[in-house]
Amino acid sequence: MKGILLAGGSGSRLYPLTKTVSKQLLPVYDKPMIYYPLSTLMLFGIREILIISTPHDTPNIEKLFGNGSSLGLKISYAVQPNPKGIAEAFSIGADFVGDENVCLILGDNIFYMGNQIHAFREEVEKNGNSRATIFAYHVSDPERFGVVEFDENRMAVSIEEKPAHPKSNYASVGLYFYPSDVVAKAAGLRPSTRGELEITDLNNMYLREGRMSVVPMRRGNVWLDAGTPESLMDSSQFVQITEKRQGLKIACIEEIAYRRGFIDDAAMLRLIDELKDSDYKKYLKKVYEEYHELY
Repeated sequence: MKGILLAGGSGSRLYPLTKTVSKQLLPVYDKPMIYYPLSTLMLFGIREILIISTPHDTPNIEKLFGNGSSLGLKISYAVQPNPKGIAEAFSIGADFVGDENVCLILGDNIFYMGNQIHAFREEVEKNGNSRATIFAYHVSDPERFGVVEFDENRMAVSIEEKPAHPKSNYASVGLYFYPSDVVAKAAGLRPSTRGELEITDLNNMYLREGRMSVVPMRRGNVWLDAGTPESLMDSSQFVQITEKRQGLKIACIEEIAYRRGFIDDAAMLRLIDELKDSDYKKYLKKVYEEYHELY
């Protein structure tokens, strides 16, 4: 499976923070925001990744990750000149996806799944090459999101974008798994009244065909959209409190690469040596010297 990380957009909700800096490069506590969605792809075992961003921001993101080889990844880049909707990622990344399954994650979405990541991986694998998989999260303000409607058997029947009268409190989160035919389906989408290619329209295609699983995320999982000043602050506070309490980092991409076996001891030591002296470097030294069964 391949992965697409959509890190575009104008960052208008975070202005003036984003006047000169991509929102995906803003700090969420101790790491750039983009580390968090990248880490989610890595936790799902995805190593070949396309990062899509704006013409202005792509060079800076490429400076951060390069080709990804130091992390055992293969990272490539593409440009989205104007934000024309989430589903446009599949047109931009059509050649990258080819005939493989693909996961799309949004660059400002932060997940903390704990041990349930294993169950979520199994769910995606179970759906194989024929079904799409998305996740739903219980929220207090569903009118801000794409809302999943369930029938009496808790099966998803529709997804409605930012409804005035939500049919449930479950929001579709910014993490989507699709079979390879998603490229052809996305090519057939027409812009909405907002002038965008809507991911909700794409998801409803799979629902109507009976080819989509909507997995509710249980209590204890965390999903944060760090696209506003308030949610950016919430995200930073969540990461800070959790890391301080546990002494273990969230979305430490070097640690994940090492624990998942993407890189060996020698590569891990090179990563550590290349870092400037910091608490982050001290943490990675500890990761190398100790073992925690987390991934």
